Amino acid sequence: MPVGTQATVKAVHIPELKADTHAQIILGNTYHLYLRPGTSIFEKAGGIHRFNGWDRPVLTDSGGFQVFSLAENRKLTEEGAVFRSHIDGSAHLFSPEKVIDIQRSIGADIMMAFDECCPGDADRSYATRSLTLTELWLKRCFTRFRMTEGRYGYTQTLFPIVQGCIYSDLRRRAAEAVAEYGAEGNAIGGLSVGEPTEVMYEMIEVVNEVLPEDRPRYLMGVGTPANLLEGIERGIDMFDCIIPTRNGRNGQLFTRFGIINIRNRKWQDDFSPVDPDALSFVDTQYSRAYLHHLFRTNEYLALQIASLHNLAFYCRLMDDAQNHIALGDFIAWKRQKLGQLSNRL
Repeated sequence: MPVGTQATVKAVHIPELKADTHAQIILGNTYHLYLRPGTSIFEKAGGIHRFNGWDRPVLTDSGGFQVFSLAENRKLTEEGAVFRSHIDGSAHLFSPEKVIDIQRSIGADIMMAFDECCPGDADRSYATRSLTLTELWLKRCFTRFRMTEGRYGYTQTLFPIVQGCIYSDLRRRAAEAVAEYGAEGNAIGGLSVGEPTEVMYEMIEVVNEVLPEDRPRYLMGVGTPANLLEGIERGIDMFDCIIPTRNGRNGQLFTRFGIINIRNRKWQDDFSPVDPDALSFVDTQYSRAYLHHLFRTNEYLALQIASLHNLAFYCRLMDDAQNHIALGDFIAWKRQKLGQLSNRL
């Protein structure tokens, strides 16, 4: 899922996003959309789809990760999270009930339960308290969800989130509790937040031994192309991450031959296409030399070209993974792909 935190995927027009990346769904963020433009604007517009013109599904993160990142400006209680806006310092409360109401108003097709994103290096005592709080909030989220109706004439669904930090027994406990809700899909949160990569993979395996196989499994906030392929092998179906657009805006391009830093001088007189694989129209429309020039002169078009290329690469990678799963040779293909992706061109 391309990340559209503020109801927009940075630097990319929606028609290009649809035509070139073939993205089926994008992600928005409850915390940011609640602060700006606010739920009243979404309600006046008739929901996020009418507001931004995206006519495919939208998933909204509950804002739990953003509240977690405001460690200096928030306080957690059983009632919810009291935090101060990063914009103007104003105080706000996110309770499980309020977060469900906000996501209803935004018009998300898939809403996420409110949770605490436990730091990857938390000790066992903190992780246990955090999970207990998340489980309490999850029960309240589902109570509120079942008491309210979908908005804007379409069905909205709620995904619970498995937490538990890096402790296998806590992760297993959380997954068992989440599976009891029988939700249409389930998420795994609190990974890629400071723990070693191999530990992340281990936690995915623990959780996916429990979560039902016939419902989508969503690994939140992950990751590099290699992370995605390793996640798929372990049973993950859905991902989101800012890497393709953020790294693209910094001049890093992902290709099947490896990673290009287009700012490097070596591309100054390379007049070959941005990517001969032609994942997006920008790949053959422009040369590497031209894109290098745009970055060196701080032209906005550079951000757009690189973002669109990387998003198309990520979505193509997922399509290829699906095809090789169907062919029965995913593991062999993945090994070959990982070797290519690690190259620095």
